Amino acid sequence: MSSPLTVDVQVVCDDKEVPAQADIGAWVEVAIMQSGRVPTGDVEVAVRVVDADEIRTLNLLYREQDRPTNVLSFPSGEIDGLPTDFARPLGDIVICASIVASEASDQGKRPGDHWGHLLVHGALHLLGFDHETEAEAASMEALETEILASKDVADPYAGP
Repeated sequence: MSSPLTVDVQVVCDDKEVPAQADIGAWVEVAIMQSGRVPTGDVEVAVRVVDADEIRTLNLLYREQDRPTNVLSFPSGEIDGLPTDFARPLGDIVICASIVASEASDQGKRPGDHWGHLLVHGALHLLGFDHETEAEAASMEALETEILASKDVADPYAGP
């Protein structure tokens, strides 16, 4: 990246198994750096770690799905009039600690690996990757798997 990435981490839940802020930032950074869509200039990402009630509310408001989910991404898009000496916000990632923990347990994954996967997934959404079609999903999953493998994390989409 030509300039620094700032990752602002906010933990607003009581879960004791949330990774260190530096680890959260490292996962977001590796996703951006290996995405093939590295932004130019200073950029920032906000990561908010929440409980099931907050992510359920956001999922209902923004996706019309009345249920909690593991991760949501809110890309910022271009901001007209932003001074050139300010970091450009890429957007926000909201991740639910209790759902990440329960999914990791249910799927037999190491919690840290699952956190990594979901943070990579969320960061890729901020860069415009999506999985609305089968082709998009296959492409995004392949990129996620490649990024995770670079950190010695097994393919999250492989069967048991």
